[in-house]
Amino acid sequence: MSSVRIECVAQERCGIGESPVWDEKEGALLYVDITGRKVCRWSPVTRQTQAVPVDAPVSSVALRKSGDYVITLGTRFAALKWKEELVTTITQVDKDKANTRFNDGKVDPAGRYFAGTMAEEIRPAVLERHQGSLYTLFPDLSVVKHFDQVDISNGLDWSLDHRTFFYIDSLSYSVDAFDYDLQTGKIGNRRSIYKLEKEESIPDGMCIDTEGKLWVACYDGGRVIRLDPETGKRLQTVKLPVDKTTSCCFGGKDYSEMYVTSASDGMDKEWLSRQPQAGGVFKITGLGAKGVPPYPFAG
Repeated sequence: MSSVRIECVAQERCGIGESPVWDEKEGALLYVDITGRKVCRWSPVTRQTQAVPVDAPVSSVALRKSGDYVITLGTRFAALKWKEELVTTITQVDKDKANTRFNDGKVDPAGRYFAGTMAEEIRPAVLERHQGSLYTLFPDLSVVKHFDQVDISNGLDWSLDHRTFFYIDSLSYSVDAFDYDLQTGKIGNRRSIYKLEKEESIPDGMCIDTEGKLWVACYDGGRVIRLDPETGKRLQTVKLPVDKTTSCCFGGKDYSEMYVTSASDGMDKEWLSRQPQAGGVFKITGLGAKGVPPYPFAG
């Protein structure tokens, strides 16, 4: 495994970098800075990052079939027109709660946008418990709430046969699986498939590879781990030069590069001087794994 290379490609320090998504059409990596309130796009050709500022914490970004992007912004699902830097609200959730925001989100194989909420943090990973919920925005722009009592709604993805939905509620320190009905978008039969070990810390964003194995970014663990959802075993650990690794996705021409976002919020001067790349985006090559292209929102 000595061929694994890790490089910090986007050096702009995010407060909380999150939700990396490969945009094949643009040949670029999308991601967000939640507390920096911007949607970013990094080009491997120019090595530059462009950013669109928004008016609330923006926690995930997804491709849209009709062009441009959809985002989760505060407690809103919204559409983003990149060139015009124009954001329009699609719908709002958690209307009965003053203190929540969306966190991670991803589009399923049928083009539905799944995203969950959490309480606003007092400090990183310190927040009022059980305030979040998991939602789906359907292509007809209707919203369904699956369940509530969530602490920090996080990583999500689907098995290659689309029959299993994988999901992380970070403070449960568990990667969970649900039975998934692709026709209806319904989920059920929740079970834990992997419990994190102490040094792995907090499970955050997640993606799947072409062998059906899961990659989970470990917040405060400074690593990405590869799991077998069938056996519940950890297969591989890739350590990064920053502690606050937040999420991961595959990208590049053949989806053989892994991109990992990170955070710098909650780090003092001394900590940041030891980890100057905190909040950067990292590219990992030589993993010997490939990813699945992201699905666009069909609405």
